[in-house]
Amino acid sequence: MKHPRRPSFDPQLRPRSAQRGVALLVALVLMALVAIITYDVWFSGLFEQRRTIAALSLEQGMQYALGAEIWAAEILQQDVQNSTQDHFAETWATPMPPIPVDGGQIEGGLEDMQGRFNLNDLIDPSTGAANPEAVEQFRRLLELVGLEQSWADKMVDWIDADNVPTIPEGAEDAVYMAQSPPYLAANVPITSTSEMLALPQFGIERYRKIAPFVAALPAGTPINVCTAPGEVLDSLVQGFRQFSVDPKALAQQRASKCFPSLTDLQAAFPPNEWQRILKANNGTSMVSDNTRFFRLTAVVTIGTAQFTLYSLLLRDKSGQVWPILRSWGTD
Repeated sequence: MKHPRRPSFDPQLRPRSAQRGVALLVALVLMALVAIITYDVWFSGLFEQRRTIAALSLEQGMQYALGAEIWAAEILQQDVQNSTQDHFAETWATPMPPIPVDGGQIEGGLEDMQGRFNLNDLIDPSTGAANPEAVEQFRRLLELVGLEQSWADKMVDWIDADNVPTIPEGAEDAVYMAQSPPYLAANVPITSTSEMLALPQFGIERYRKIAPFVAALPAGTPINVCTAPGEVLDSLVQGFRQFSVDPKALAQQRASKCFPSLTDLQAAFPPNEWQRILKANNGTSMVSDNTRFFRLTAVVTIGTAQFTLYSLLLRDKSGQVWPILRSWGTD
């Protein structure tokens, strides 16, 4: 019996099929590589474009903020020609409303930095040692804002020139070297009140409580009583509680004039305390009714980006205004 003849096998059939499969695979790999390269080129171009736009926006924002500095200088120059006092009823104390600029807006305002307790007064610049009058006032201020008085000793040690801890609550290099990461005490006058955050365990919550009441100015700069918060005024005298009791009433009395004036304070404080205040800064007064140091805060919005410039301005005796310290993004 004859069996059906099987179809003959073509030895070229299998190799041709394998070749077509390899060719298809190579084509797919090449297409994937082209897609990856194309996407990389597109993404890199987009990234460079966005980076360029961000850089241009930053430069544009900086120029607008410097323009705000010029505006602030003109306001302060005009003010010194019209008044010997600096208080909240004057033009400089009126915030700058939002002003449209190309691609966004700018707004801001001026603050009287001499209405605050000057942390650099904790050290007598002539000796480099603690200033007892200022230290006691700072203790009272800490208590008035709800903080522990022990931070006064730590702040003294952060600024003073030596490496000997103040008794009983001071902190020098040995304490800071035990932190993680370790660091050293500054032992020089501060340029920003945010340096208080370097004090061990001080923390952001405590800083937020004290920040509106403190400044970092040259030692010996008097407090402007016309703009000082009630807590700063009450801290001048031990156990005194008058101006911090009702902040709204104090603001109302300041709406049209300097209050309290130097005469008002003299009448409010015991005579011996008033004489002490007049001579506390190495024979000069701790208080005045005018200001040399102002801080400009300029907020510039360009598109979705926002930039903030803090600029410490000095108005000299001739009325000229100079920027002496700038901080971009944080005070």
